[in-house]
Amino acid sequence: MTQKRSRALCALGLALALASPAWGADHAEAPGSSADPAADIADLYLWASDSGQITAILTSSGLSPAGAGAMYDGDLLYGIHFDTDLDSVEDTSIWIRYGQDALGNWGVQVTGLPGAGAPVVGAVEQVIAAPGGRVWTGLRDDPFFFDLQGLEDTLNTGTISFDNTRDSLAGTNATAIVLEFDTASALGASTQARVWATTSRF
Repeated sequence: MTQKRSRALCALGLALALASPAWGADHAEAPGSSADPAADIADLYLWASDSGQITAILTSSGLSPAGAGAMYDGDLLYGIHFDTDLDSVEDTSIWIRYGQDALGNWGVQVTGLPGAGAPVVGAVEQVIAAPGGRVWTGLRDDPFFFDLQGLEDTLNTGTISFDNTRDSLAGTNATAIVLEFDTASALGASTQARVWATTSRF
């Protein structure tokens, strides 16, 4: 297929110290992005384990109401990009896309998964084993927590008014892509990386 347009919907520009988790959030977008929810990146989470693996979670179509299904789109390409020498140019990229079989069942293909050596392919909403890692994608309760009322009250009064029991995103869902892979294969000798995510529509 010919690429018609490409949009980088979430550029994190993180200096990812692998001893600590990193995340970025992007909800309640501009109208153009909100009109294409499957392509609208909500969050990118990454953390490294002592076992030498990185877990990356990319969510899209955030703020989906309870009862709505996951959003799979065969015309979208999701990317997670790693800049391991901190020159603001990607050195490693993982590409994710969805597709349907003749019966209409959705599947997912992940290429460039560090350490896997070949594309990882399987059904959505199932754990897919891969050399050195695994893949899962499907609908999940949106993990991002935010007290919108607390923010508004803080801005209006000048007094910090956040309440950690009040989650403005409670009851909303997102479509999640969850990847686990080998840290050394992704970063080589580097101990830091800038990481960002993109979507492209074909």
